[in-house]
This record gives sequence, C-alpha cells and structure tokens, in this order.
Amino acid sequence: MTRFDWQSTFDPVLNALDKDGLQDWAELLREQFRRKFDDNPHGDLGRWQDALESLPAVSAASADLTTSAITLDAPTPLSASICEQMEQGLRGLMPWRKGPFRFFGIDIDTEWRSDWKWDRVAPHLSDLSGRQILDVGCGSGYHCWRMYGAGAGRVIGIDPGLLFLFQFLAVKKYLGDVPVDLLPVRMEDLPAGLEAFDTTFSMGVLYHRRSPLDHLLELKGTLRRGGELVLETLVVDGPEGYSLMPEDRYGQMRNVWFLPSCDTLLRWLQRTGFRDARVVDVSVTTTEEQRSTDWMRFNSLQDFLDPEDPSRTIEGYPGPRRATVIATKP
Repeated sequence: MTRFDWQSTFDPVLNALDKDGLQDWAELLREQFRRKFDDNPHGDLGRWQDALESLPAVSAASADLTTSAITLDAPTPLSASICEQMEQGLRGLMPWRKGPFRFFGIDIDTEWRSDWKWDRVAPHLSDLSGRQILDVGCGSGYHCWRMYGAGAGRVIGIDPGLLFLFQFLAVKKYLGDVPVDLLPVRMEDLPAGLEAFDTTFSMGVLYHRRSPLDHLLELKGTLRRGGELVLETLVVDGPEGYSLMPEDRYGQMRNVWFLPSCDTLLRWLQRTGFRDARVVDVSVTTTEEQRSTDWMRFNSLQDFLDPEDPSRTIEGYPGPRRATVIATKP
C-alpha cells in the first residue's frame, strides 16, 4: 500500500497555524498525524487513496459554494469517458452521508440533506466575513464549504472519520489552495484554551458526549473573547432541569447520552459561562431530510423509527427533534 502523504496534504494549514502563533497546536497535530497515518494506518486507507487519485484532473475548475449542492463545474462539459471515470472514483468513496455535492454534472444525493440544516441556521448567524471558524464534527466538510462561501476568512473542520477526510479532499482537489481544511482529529485532541476562533460550530455532537458540560467548556475554550458558539443537538420536551438519558440505544445509535429540554440546554450554557444564549430553531428530523440513497445504501432514519408510530424511535423514545442555540463567550 502506498503510504498516505499526510505532510503535503496538511502542510499548508500547519504552516498557517505556525504563522498565526499556534505553533504548539501545529506541532501536536504533526505528531498526531504521524501516529495516525504512519504508525497505525486504517485498513481502508489505500482503497480510499486510490479512489481519490483516480479522480480525473479538470482544467480551470470553478465552484459555487452558495447553493444547496456544493457545485464544481468546468468551462466545457466533460467527455463521457471522463464522467465515467469521475463517477467511478466518487463511488469508491461511498457511503456519502453529508451533502449534497455536484461534481461536474454528477449529483451525489447524500444520506443527509445538510443544506436544510444550513438554511435553518444561516439566517441567525453573525456576518461570517473574514472570521476564523472551527467546525467540530464536520463530517465530509459540507458546512465548511458553505461557511467559506458565506465569506469566512479561514475554516477548519475537525472530524476523526478518515472516509470523511477523503470525501473532503475530493472537493478540495479541484479548488486548489483555499483556506478551508479538515483535520482528522477529535475535539478532545485539541489543546485546552486555544482561543483562536471567532465562531465555533458544534452541530450533531453534544448528544454523543458522556459529559455534555465538559464539551461545552471545550467549545468555549476554542473561542476568542466575544466569539460566537453555534450549537445544534437533539432535544426533548420537558421543563428546565429535565434531560432524557436512553437506557441503551436511541434510534439504534449506541453513543447517545443526554437529550436535554431546550430550557435545560440554555441552563447548561449559562452554567458553563456563555451569555446571551438563545434558541433560534427547533425542527423535527424527517425521513425526507435523512434517508437511504443510491450513494448511501445502508439503513437510515426510516429504519430507526417505530413503524407503528413514526413519531417515536424504534426503542419507544420521542423521535429526533433538533434545536439550534447561539451563545457568546464573554
């Protein structure tokens, strides 16, 4: 197996961190990447790398990062053989969970309509122009591209999933040296108290954490003073102080720990030192927003709900409802 050249992949962002006074973080990342890619490489790494490298070069590619699908285009239509090569390479990176994407006329219908989430969140954001942004649990980076399309100065997404990394690199392959990067690390791998970002997003992460308050404190530590937290998580109905802790699985997910009421979530933010916390959206997740597709052929939300009562999960809990909260670090 050809070793993944993580140095050339990540050197631009690591050098940028060095220049921004974040040398300690950059050096920590170099050591983490050495362990991840050199000492203990993932068994599918070679297959994903082959798929990425098989994607054909396209001269003068352009991108539209402001529409529902992240759209890559070329000055002239690609030939049928190049399109076939492109699709084969992209299918080598299945399953595609977060999107949608459009590669030179090839539509990737992802499991999640992540554009719907963006459309709910975007109207409530501060102007992202020039901001340094961290996207925690970014998946394949769909929202990172939308943030950059909204004017962000630099976007760094973090997610430990290596397939997500290669899906992200499939887009970046055609965009060149843009200040958008995905680092395959976990939130707990970041140094405490970075205070390097103007806006930090954590969407779909909090309920996966055994200690939600610790996660909120970690997020707070990434922000500069006056920085904005954008948090989206599963919630349930209930009074302040109430949260649901599943007995085992929730919607067939094992790693779901706490689903608070909205008032409890606001209290958590207040107790962890945020101010001006406000719920800006509450939405039920439907089988139109999350579903199996030709690009993600495994079970999806419809398989995780009670077939007799789709308002509840297959375990009998209230069905998935998500709240978005925005708060400020004093």
